[in-house]
Amino acid sequence: MTTSVKTPSSSSRPFPTGGLVILAVAVFTSVTAEMIPTGLLPEMSTELGVTESQIGFLVTFFALAVVLTSVPLVSLTRRFSRHSLVVVVLLVVSAAALFSALAPDYGWLAVARILGGVAHGLFWAVVGAYSGHLVAKEQVGRAVAIITSGGTLAIVFGVPLATVVGQAFGWRAPFVVVAVLGLCSAVLILRFLPRVSVEAAPSRRAGRSPGAERAPRDATIGGVVLICITTATIMVGHYALYTYIAPFLTTQVGIPADRIGAVLFVYGAGGAVGLLLVGLLFSRRPMLGIVIGVAATVVAVAALAFLSGSVALSISALVVWGVAFGMLPSLLQSRLLHVASAQVRDTAVAFFSSSFNIGIATGAVIGGFLLSNYGLMALPVGDLVLLLASLVLLFGSVVASHRRRARARVGAAGAAGAAGVAGGERGVAADAASGAARTDDLHVEAMAGAELAGAQLFEGQVLEGRLLEGQVREGQSVEGQVRGCKPLEGHAPDGHAPDGHAFGSNDTETELVGPKRPVDGSL
Repeated sequence: MTTSVKTPSSSSRPFPTGGLVILAVAVFTSVTAEMIPTGLLPEMSTELGVTESQIGFLVTFFALAVVLTSVPLVSLTRRFSRHSLVVVVLLVVSAAALFSALAPDYGWLAVARILGGVAHGLFWAVVGAYSGHLVAKEQVGRAVAIITSGGTLAIVFGVPLATVVGQAFGWRAPFVVVAVLGLCSAVLILRFLPRVSVEAAPSRRAGRSPGAERAPRDATIGGVVLICITTATIMVGHYALYTYIAPFLTTQVGIPADRIGAVLFVYGAGGAVGLLLVGLLFSRRPMLGIVIGVAATVVAVAALAFLSGSVALSISALVVWGVAFGMLPSLLQSRLLHVASAQVRDTAVAFFSSSFNIGIATGAVIGGFLLSNYGLMALPVGDLVLLLASLVLLFGSVVASHRRRARARVGAAGAAGAAGVAGGERGVAADAASGAARTDDLHVEAMAGAELAGAQLFEGQVLEGRLLEGQVREGQSVEGQVRGCKPLEGHAPDGHAPDGHAFGSNDTETELVGPKRPVDGSL
C-alpha cells in the first residue's frame, strides 16, 4: 500500500536512501536494455541474417524514439500521478525487452526497440523529477547522484554482463533478464515508494475569459533551455570521441586490442568515483561541480590529444576523463532540478533527456565525419572545441542566474515599499477622517476655542479630533468601556451628558453605549 506525501520543504525529513536505491536499480535496468545490442552485434546479426550496421541501427531507433516522444508524452501525462507513471512506464520497458527476446525477425525487433525507446524517454523524464519531489531542495543533488548511478553501473557492469550472458546463452537471454529486473523494480516501487503531491501547472486556457490577460511565462524556462543546450554541447563532443575510443587507443596510444576492454573498465570505474564525489562534495553546489568537471575533462582530453605517445599518461588521462565525466550527467540534471520550478520540472527533465540523446546521436555522426575526413587526431580536438564552448555557456548560465536573483530581490523590495506607502496613505486618510468626524453616538466636537482648552477627557486630551484611548472611527463607538471620564469642573451642558448619560455626577467610570462591532484596526 502506498502513501501520499507532499514535497518536502526542509531537510528535516529523513533521506529516503532505500527508495532511491530502488529507483537506481530501475535506471540500471532501463539503460542496460538500451545498450545490450552494442555488445552483441555479431551474434544478433548472424541469427537474424542482417548486417552488423543494421543491428547498430537498433540503437539509433531507440535514441530517436526517446528524442521524438519524451517531451510530448510528458505533456500528455502531466496530470497523472508521478508514482503510478513510473511504475507503468517501467512495466512497458520490461514488456519491450521481452518482445525483443521473442522477436521472430529484424522487423519485429526494430518495433520492440522503438517501443522500448518511447518508454525509456518517458521513464527518464519522470524518474528524475519524481526523485526531486522525494527530498528537500538542498538534497536534490544527492538524490539525483544515487539514481543516476544506476546508469553508470549499467555501462560499467550491466553491458559487459549482458554481453557475457548473451555469448553464453544466446543474445535473447539478456533481454529476458532485463524484463525480469524491470518487473521486480516496478513491484518494489509500487510497494515501498510513496506518492508525492505536486502542484500542477495551471492550464493556459482554463478559466480565462476572452478579455483576461495571459498567464505570465514561467521565469525558469530560460535557465532550463540554457542548461539543455549546454548538456547537448558537452555530449556531442564526448560521444564524438568516445564512440571511436577503441580505434583511437589502439592506433594513437598503442594499447593492444585485447586490452581495450580492461582499459574501458578502468574508465567506467573512474565514472563511479565521479558519482561518489558528487554525493560527497557537490550535492548542494551542482554548478561548482559542473565547472570543475568540465575543466578536468578539458585537461584530460587535451592530454589524450597531445600526449598520446605515452601509454601511462594516456591511461591516466583516461581515468581523469572517466572521473570528470562521471560527475557531469548527475550534476547537470541536479542543476536542472534546482533551476526549474515545480510546475515545469517534468517537462524540463524530458527536454534534458532529449538533449542528452541528441548529443549521443549527433556526436557519433560528427565523430564519424571527423574520422573520415581528418583522421583520429581530429576527434579529441573537436571535443576540446565543444568543451570550451560549453564553458562559455556555463558562464552565461551563472550570469543569468545572478541577474534573476537580483531582479527577484528588487521586486520583493519594491513590493514591500509599495505596501508601506499604501499603509501610510491609509493612515493619513484615517487621521484626516477621524479629525473631521462628528459622531452620532458620542456627539463629541473638537473645538478650536478655549472652551475645552485644558479639559481632560478619557485620561488624555482632544488632539486633532482624536481620543487617545479608544479612537472614534467611522462614527462608531469603541466596544467596551472608556475609563477615567471626568466631568468638566461642574459644567454639565444642558444639565445632561451626550446621549442622555448623567454627566454631572462624580462617576469615575462611565459606559458608553452605542452600536457595537469588533474593532478590526482598520478604517
